[in-house]
Amino acid sequence: MHEHISYILGGSSGMGFATAKQLVEDGHTVVLFSQGADRLNEAVAELNAIRAGSAESIQVNLRDADSVKDVIGKIDAESRHINHLVNAAGVFAPKPFIDTDAEDYDKYMELNRSTYFFTQAVVRNMMKNEGGSIVNIGSMWAHQAVKATPSAAYSMAKAGIHSLTQHLAMELGEHNIRVNAIAPAVVITPIYGAFIEPDKIKETLTDGFGAFHPIGRVGHVEDVANHAVFLLSDKSSWTTGAVHNVDGGVMAGRN
Repeated sequence: MHEHISYILGGSSGMGFATAKQLVEDGHTVVLFSQGADRLNEAVAELNAIRAGSAESIQVNLRDADSVKDVIGKIDAESRHINHLVNAAGVFAPKPFIDTDAEDYDKYMELNRSTYFFTQAVVRNMMKNEGGSIVNIGSMWAHQAVKATPSAAYSMAKAGIHSLTQHLAMELGEHNIRVNAIAPAVVITPIYGAFIEPDKIKETLTDGFGAFHPIGRVGHVEDVANHAVFLLSDKSSWTTGAVHNVDGGVMAGRN
């Protein structure tokens, strides 16, 4: 049997890194994919210090077609069984619909395009082996608009990720590949650095959005990682095509 590994797209920070950390703690080998070399190196060093599993990294710029093509070649050459895939790469920069330009729009759609073909390459590996489990990080914004954070282009892209999840579940079930998604609400991650000073993200989100959630607080990356690891595992072996709201209760109602 081939060694099992877990691929994490957007794995050097935020929800992707938190998921990678839990997998390494459980003894898995993880491969992190992200753009920033320095942060990738730091993430791998931190994960390898755990000494239960292990971590590797491959640099990729998801907004550069040549970079993505190169990485897809590496995935096709992977001799190990990719047992898990987490698609956690994302950007988030709220802007009113009327002010959104082509560059704003393209940064979301280019990310979706790269995620699509990255996933396709991983699925080829899973089909050659004995299956696998995929978790896509979607968004509560794909379900419902929030006036305080106008995000039409972002939400359109994330709704696509939710739809992709359902279609892949249908097509890949016969190959023993499960595909699920998580739709978080406000979670403290570096993604908000596009419009909040990085050292003020936690304070700003906690003060501004805590009461927005029925549970009474914003999410932490571990809240999402806990659920991602569950969906990757055999404990969710009868779950596929689901989009799970891990959102502090926001889709049930709000304060």
